[in-house]
Amino acid sequence: MLRKNLALKLFVTVIAATLFVGCNKSRDYKNSSRATGWKMNAKEGGFQYNPESKEQETGPGLVFVEGGTFTMGRVQDDPMHDWNNSPNQQHVQSFYMDETEVTNLMYLEYLDWLKKVFPPSDENYRKIYEGAVPDTLVWRNRLGFNEVMTNNYLRHPAYAEYPVVGVSWVQAVEFSNWRTDRVNEMVLETNGITARNARYDVEPGETFSTETYLNAPTLTYGGNDSITRGGKKSESIAKRSKDSTNLYIGREDGLLLPAYRLPTETEWEYAALGLVGIRNYNVYRGKKKYPWDGQYTRSGKRRSRGDQLANFKQGDGDYGGIAGWSDDGADITAQVKSYEPNDFGLYDMAGNVAEWVADVYRPIVDDEFNDFNYYRGNVYTKNSIGEDGKVRVVTMDSIIYDTLSNGKIVARNLPGEILQVPVDENETYLRTNFSQSDNRDYRDGDKRSSRYYQSFADEDSETEGTNRMYNSPIQKVYADSTGALDRQYDKSSNRTTLVDNEVRVYKGGSWRDRDYWLDPAQRRYFPQDMATDYIGFRCAMSRVGSKSKKGKRPRN
Repeated sequence: MLRKNLALKLFVTVIAATLFVGCNKSRDYKNSSRATGWKMNAKEGGFQYNPESKEQETGPGLVFVEGGTFTMGRVQDDPMHDWNNSPNQQHVQSFYMDETEVTNLMYLEYLDWLKKVFPPSDENYRKIYEGAVPDTLVWRNRLGFNEVMTNNYLRHPAYAEYPVVGVSWVQAVEFSNWRTDRVNEMVLETNGITARNARYDVEPGETFSTETYLNAPTLTYGGNDSITRGGKKSESIAKRSKDSTNLYIGREDGLLLPAYRLPTETEWEYAALGLVGIRNYNVYRGKKKYPWDGQYTRSGKRRSRGDQLANFKQGDGDYGGIAGWSDDGADITAQVKSYEPNDFGLYDMAGNVAEWVADVYRPIVDDEFNDFNYYRGNVYTKNSIGEDGKVRVVTMDSIIYDTLSNGKIVARNLPGEILQVPVDENETYLRTNFSQSDNRDYRDGDKRSSRYYQSFADEDSETEGTNRMYNSPIQKVYADSTGALDRQYDKSSNRTTLVDNEVRVYKGGSWRDRDYWLDPAQRRYFPQDMATDYIGFRCAMSRVGSKSKKGKRPRN
């Protein structure tokens, strides 16, 4: 009897456990709500969701960089005594970066688009095109004969695959914005969302903007829902979606790519180091000197032993070495992909040209305040809303032009884009994570970071430099109604630095630099509206979703 009772209890226990496991088995919520149980994407209504969305596609020209932690800054000796790159531990999210620097050919495509859409022969558009053209005079030297580069480097096909130079930080940002819109315009057309070749049938004020399409799709392409081709009208903005609502494509469809942009300094340095294959603790802690393995600039591999691994200045009067096998293959810049990539598949992260990054320069990296996706330069904005409650889209009559410190005039926005304004108290009230629009000075020059909380002067005057955190020159340039420039140079003798909110970091060595500057930890700065013959740039793009392209890593 006892044995039967035990057997019965065991049987009941097994049944109960089986039922418990069955009840708690993970359900498939692909077509129903995990919150309410209601069916989603039903024809009768309900919440519309695209369960077929895939992970982010890799945009044209980009390679994937899986994020992680690394030691940012220089751990080795600092013979220059800059003390501006002290080591600190940072973590970077996964992102994408251009495989190579932006080339002359890529930038010429941008200029060609501007010339066709905003013909410089038309006085209304002339400043748009001229503001984007690189400064080819950067090649000139008072005691050097470089006119062949001045006249040919940007446009001659022999230099098509060479990195573009003479581009300011401001111009690099505008190129990135243009690239975002052209890529997403292609994505929509390829997927049949917009009419084929609609981009060729628009007026200058009707250009495509990604943010305009996402926020006010009916205002895209100037608000024209149809275009005329061959006497027939067709839709330019097709209303197609995989759900039953037949709405325009939105972020929730997972189709459009995030913006192309300049990489942050942290992203650039992390990508340059290429730590993806590193298993050495000392290297992980910041002991890696170059984007490649080893402590030398020449290859130690048997097949390529002695070959230079980057394009840089090897000594006084030596920009490439002795002609022949020991030469690095270039005296100025080199064609992209001339040297081996690092472990992320990125080319020329040391040498060839130095590169702009997004950050405003400061002598320190404030890792005590933030050690995750560090970036100094946030200026938060929002869409401008008109009296009719709709976003305000820039037209030909509302373009805002900026006169830079060097006198060059650039368009701050292009027709078709949404007008941006600084955030105000509606966004900052009672927030703890930010309190104002412009955060470039945060904890390093603003009022709250001053030791004695003194109020810095706001008015431009000869004595202003005595109260500002960074006593940099104040140059003023004004353009009158005729376009003539009134340049007012700062003649004060009290200036002690060039650091201010308008200087940006550039990283990596160039063809003009010695190997000391090839270390990814090195950092320098330059005015954001000026250009040189040794600074170029490459674009980056944030990644949404999983950290790894393959999702979760399998356990061994």
